[in-house]
Amino acid sequence: MNQRQAIYRNFSANKDGSEAVCINDLRDKEFQNEKLTDEEIQALLNFDRFRLTELNKVKGDFDFNARYCELQIMANIADYKEFLKEEYFFAELL
Repeated sequence: MNQRQAIYRNFSANKDGSEAVCINDLRDKEFQNEKLTDEEIQALLNFDRFRLTELNKVKGDFDFNARYCELQIMANIADYKEFLKEEYFFAELL
């Protein structure tokens, strides 16, 4: 829960008129066969690992669907650099 709140807070605080590049922007770039930087690739890997870990923690269909939607929102609004933080490198250990 704290991670989600921090991401939403960072997203709101970082809006300075420039558009942040989110995880889904990187996916679009990848699907268009554009070259991703090592940092962008790492962010995608970290987000995917985090997403799977979070979804595997959930019990029940309703909670799963709610968490899935939250993760989709994160992929759409959070700057990909959020997922370069050390806590996401080891998400499966949490």
